[in-house]
Amino acid sequence: MKVAVVGASGYVGAELIAILAKHPLIEEMHLLVSENSDAKGVAFSQLYPRFLNTSKFSEQALQAFNSEWLAKNGASIDAVFMATPHEYSQQWASAFLEQGVKVFDLSGAFRLNQATDYPTYYGFEHQYPKLLEQAVYGLAEFNHAQISTTSLVAVPGCYPTASLLATKPITMAGLQKADTHIIVNGISGVSGAGRKASLASSFNEVSLTAYNILKHRHQPEISQECGHSVIFNPHLAPFKRGLMATVTVHCQSDVTKNDVAKAFANAYSEQSTPLVRVTQSWPKIDDVSNTPFANLHWQYDEQKQILVVSCVIDNLLKGAASQAVQCFNLAMAQPVSTALTATTQAGALK
Repeated sequence: MKVAVVGASGYVGAELIAILAKHPLIEEMHLLVSENSDAKGVAFSQLYPRFLNTSKFSEQALQAFNSEWLAKNGASIDAVFMATPHEYSQQWASAFLEQGVKVFDLSGAFRLNQATDYPTYYGFEHQYPKLLEQAVYGLAEFNHAQISTTSLVAVPGCYPTASLLATKPITMAGLQKADTHIIVNGISGVSGAGRKASLASSFNEVSLTAYNILKHRHQPEISQECGHSVIFNPHLAPFKRGLMATVTVHCQSDVTKNDVAKAFANAYSEQSTPLVRVTQSWPKIDDVSNTPFANLHWQYDEQKQILVVSCVIDNLLKGAASQAVQCFNLAMAQPVSTALTATTQAGALK
């Protein structure tokens, strides 16, 4: 297969390229950046020396992406991964779809169902409301059937991924109390802000701090996908990569510990969801850093009807690049962890 990565110079783009380089279905890959990028013409391994001589793609130069490139190459591409800004993604996703290319978009351009929400949470008017109806939310553990048949996948953000993996088993089972909010406290490392230099995300400037309280753009995304009102409290912490979401749910008065255990057992198993691991103790970010896994643990107080769930992921992998590849695998009828774990090879999905 032939694929393209648009936004190849960023942290997520680099992780995507490294994973796709190991994918047994990928024969050709285009590494693309914007026309104004300083990385244009630079070899991938020069930009990221840790990938020197790691694959047949590592010495490729990054190409400038524009309408001329798309006109010349679009028809020969099977899939494109867009690790690009939101407005950029909405524009070019439409152009790729017109060429018959499957789009896996890692921006927020197609995550919210309502076009009217974009000016409030993303600061722009959405120009493609019909594509919002077509887009499938790429939470691979829950939307696998829809992902396998769509041409446009909206890969979730890192905060929503960890938050939803913690909450969806509960809300799908209807265990939460109706007239309450689910409280999500999230903590992310500085790589979540991207590669572009900024004083706000500089490692020397960052101290553990809350930000964008009650107005973060991921709040409506989490509420939309878990089907319940959420209060989301994001925090930035002085470490490179990784993310933790700790969720507090007020359950209905008759919910038991066995009900909670059954909800998580129904949602996650080693066979059907191999990249989500329900652990016996509270997870640490180090348990999943540089891996495609999500680890979670829960505890329930039956007297207070309070459930606390903590989920950790690598924000660049399970929160972005590896989840996009999970979606790609589903779309191509491959085992969901192909190229993500050492034990999974390409083959017919069973």
